[in-house]
Amino acid sequence: MTQIDINGSDASTVHLFRLDLPPEAVERFTAMAGTGEWPLKYGLGATKLRPGFVETVDLRDLGPMPLSQYLSEAYDLPTKALGADRARIDALTGHVVILPPQAFDSTSQTLNVNTPLSHVGSWSAAPAKARSASLRSTSAEGSLSGGGESSMMGLSRAILITALALAALVVLVLVLVL
Repeated sequence: MTQIDINGSDASTVHLFRLDLPPEAVERFTAMAGTGEWPLKYGLGATKLRPGFVETVDLRDLGPMPLSQYLSEAYDLPTKALGADRARIDALTGHVVILPPQAFDSTSQTLNVNTPLSHVGSWSAAPAKARSASLRSTSAEGSLSGGGESSMMGLSRAILITALALAALVVLVLVLVL
């Protein structure tokens, strides 16, 4: 059994697990039953897991694309982050389960990974780009007093003209249809 601590505030770590089951048993293990039973959740020992963010991949479906490339592109994992693990990742066969941070619904928990799952690795995605500084311009400066009424009247006129144009279009369509 492998233990993995999940930090609920982590928004960048992607976890990869190998699923050692015959192809015909994968769907039953990874899908949540109508009764709420979910073998994957139990196999991970997870307290909280969101089905919409769990991805099960049949590696044959990737065709010639290596799994490391798929992880880089689909989960924004820098190829540098995968580093020495690339060869090991690309050598996997069968099915894998990929869990991005959203799968844990911001819940801190300890996973107790059991058979038929085995933890392949966890990697951090590229950090979000920093927001740039606010644009500053003298045209953006000014007063909110005055001018507000005229801009509201202009907006009202635009709405009225648009409504009249749509009404005219509806009447034209009705005339052509009848």
